Amino acid sequence: MEYKKLIACHECDLLFRKPLLRDGQAASCSRCRASLEGTQGASVPLDRIGALTVAALITFCIAQAFPVIQLQTNGMTSEATLLGAVWALWTGHMRIVATMVLCSAILFPLIELLALLYVLVPLRLGKVVRHFSRMLRVVQFIRPWGMIEVFMLGVVITIVKMVSMAQVIPGPGLFAFGALTLMLAFLGAFDPRVLWSARDEIKLRRPTEIRWTRVKRRCASRRLRFFGLKPAPAVHWTARRAGLVACHTCGLVQKHIAGSSDQRCSRCESMLHTRHPDSVTRTSSLVLAAALAYLPANLLPIMHAASLGHSEDDTILGGVAYFWTSGDWPLAVVVFVASVVVPMLKLAILTLQIVAARCSPDWQPLERARLHRLVECVGRWSMLDVFVVALTVALVHFGSFAVVTAGPGALAFGAVVILTMLASHQFDPRLIWDNVRCEPARGSRP
Repeated sequence: MEYKKLIACHECDLLFRKPLLRDGQAASCSRCRASLEGTQGASVPLDRIGALTVAALITFCIAQAFPVIQLQTNGMTSEATLLGAVWALWTGHMRIVATMVLCSAILFPLIELLALLYVLVPLRLGKVVRHFSRMLRVVQFIRPWGMIEVFMLGVVITIVKMVSMAQVIPGPGLFAFGALTLMLAFLGAFDPRVLWSARDEIKLRRPTEIRWTRVKRRCASRRLRFFGLKPAPAVHWTARRAGLVACHTCGLVQKHIAGSSDQRCSRCESMLHTRHPDSVTRTSSLVLAAALAYLPANLLPIMHAASLGHSEDDTILGGVAYFWTSGDWPLAVVVFVASVVVPMLKLAILTLQIVAARCSPDWQPLERARLHRLVECVGRWSMLDVFVVALTVALVHFGSFAVVTAGPGALAFGAVVILTMLASHQFDPRLIWDNVRCEPARGSRP
């Protein structure tokens, strides 16, 4: 059997044949229920994705050039741009926090848009650009770290927090960021792995069929129908058991060279591993570091406010209490969930994964797989407080009248967010299924 006719689930390593998938259809693994990456119908909508990328890039430039919020009080005016917030943190001796904000809200989204555009335009013209594989690797690597939508929620919370102190005027940058958030949400639903099919079609000068197992089809009635197709091989085999390895970058299944520690993908040149080396050990180290940083993140002040000789420190829980006592209960709940519940949830789930991988590898695999996907989904939203601090520091700088500076708690909290995200990326979800019999998940249709 040709390896190009196979696909391996990126979460449980199960092998499938590639049955035909039409436009508007998706596919999921019949064992772990994860989405099979690299599919978005039979054709890649290059025109729509390209146009949306250009529009997002233009909107991004507008959002960076104009103020997001303007503050007026006692005849004094202050305005904040995202770059201004980064500069305020940098000059306030919070350079690590400034770098976090710069990368997550400016640098990484910009690189993703430029890399996509660099790849899409030549593909639309029927050509494959130089460094094609490198650009797609860059897009896939930095995509989880772009947090424009989290920044937008931080803007909303900052506005509500400031409206009782001064007159808050939304700037053009706020509306540009709102539009950019929607555009990036649509682009985020686009899996760049499908561009490999367009690249292969151009290289081979013949269409490449995209075929999958267990297709979800959205009908006119908007109900999901499942069409079960037999996976390949005839019995449920994993790629590792069959002596194969699937590339995490482009999805290509190829023969694994036993004993090789530097095998690279024959298509995109990414490093290949049947399992991430030292996955549990690295995850344990990162979780331990995040747990050590979590306590000072909640106890130390994240902001320090000084006004007319009066100073006040603000902690994360203090911010939650402020919104609650002010009557803004929905925002209090949002901040509490994003800043307190989510970090604790991530640490608890990652600890559970580590203990289960070491002590009971075959315990509740489907539930653990769902928990892993939950951690990867909600991990970025903990960055909310860091963005609120950045905007507040940039807005409130009225000399001796009122000044807000970032506190050490912001650095500790940012470290918790980054370390837990790194830990979830280091953990290999295929370890969950290594000691589980290769059989379909319960409830799947034959």
